[in-house]
Amino acid sequence: MSENLQQDSIQVFLPKLGESITSATVVKWLKKKGDPVSLDEPLLEVSTDKVNSEIPSPINGFLEEIYANEDQEKEVGELLCCISSKMKKIQALEEKEQRTSTEDNSKESLFLSPAVLRLMQEFQISLDTLKKIVPSGQNGRITKLDVESFLEGKKGLPVQLKECPKAKQSASEEFEKVKMTKLRSMIAENMTKSFYTAPHATLVHEIDFTKISQFIKKEKEKILKQNGIKLSVTAFIAYAISKAIESFPMINSSLEDDYIIVKKQVNLGIAVSVDEAVLVPVIKNAHLQSVLELAKEIQELAFKAKTQKLDPQDVKQGTITMTNFGMSGTLIGVPIIRYKEVAIIGIGALSKKVVVCENDTFGIREMAYLSLSFDHRVLDGMYGCAFLASIKNTLEKTNWEEICTN
Repeated sequence: MSENLQQDSIQVFLPKLGESITSATVVKWLKKKGDPVSLDEPLLEVSTDKVNSEIPSPINGFLEEIYANEDQEKEVGELLCCISSKMKKIQALEEKEQRTSTEDNSKESLFLSPAVLRLMQEFQISLDTLKKIVPSGQNGRITKLDVESFLEGKKGLPVQLKECPKAKQSASEEFEKVKMTKLRSMIAENMTKSFYTAPHATLVHEIDFTKISQFIKKEKEKILKQNGIKLSVTAFIAYAISKAIESFPMINSSLEDDYIIVKKQVNLGIAVSVDEAVLVPVIKNAHLQSVLELAKEIQELAFKAKTQKLDPQDVKQGTITMTNFGMSGTLIGVPIIRYKEVAIIGIGALSKKVVVCENDTFGIREMAYLSLSFDHRVLDGMYGCAFLASIKNTLEKTNWEEICTN
């Protein structure tokens, strides 16, 4: 390739994708060798630290050579591919490869088609025996018909060949092996580490979301029109979690050796379901934001996650996580804590229920379950119960008209 890598070619290296990122895995190539590419057009997709990123072309030209296979890990600064600004380079390369291929084929003394190979295997025909068959194909090739005629004794040397018994299908052929993606492997590693490192305990509270649902129905169109923000229950829960942490700071911590590291910033992770996994972008300083600000950031981060536009910094420095499995209709879940955090809040599906209200009257209310999984090395059950009760009180008792519209 050295003769082709002249000044008309640009080498593309794996860039530094974050402060602590030293390598990335090639997920898939978006262009093939010889394809035309435009400036800033994505060439390939790489995965690192639970984020998929696209590497763009630095120039207009053609993809001349690829130096990284899919599923291959590359260090920062390693060569990924070369882009040529002139198509004649690619054409010359392809012609050279074609000539080489032709020369190699001419050296072959015997060309066997897949059909002929199958017959050889099925009837245990040796290569020496096959060479005795009179070929009728182009350029002296032995055809499937030649072999069948030989077996019937119509041509060549008459010989009796015993059919090889077909092998029974093994049990292993009744299932499919699917290789885990780099992203799936990282999730598996982190979940396993968390589950077997932190003794998990889970608490559940039932929350009345009627006031919040009524407020959203009343104000969502106006807020969307004025601010471009789509209100969701998730934003209200994020607000309530951030407020509760002010009174229960140990929830917002991590355990390192014999020390509990209590974080001053509430960096709230929001689990977002994507095609092959779950990504957790982080809202930095959630405790300083209003419901509308949280709703806007949740909306933006979810969009970036689903369109693979997250930056490495978007998924770093989380201190506590929330996951909304209720979107799929699940009522109660027991989520696994993200390593090295000590707590995660799960949100169940909203459903209308007949409940006993004040003065022992019955009413139809919109209810949902919130679950809290926590690290029992750091937190006790009563602390977790009080934290959930604080979230419940904020969600059910807050005057949302005053909080969100002033």
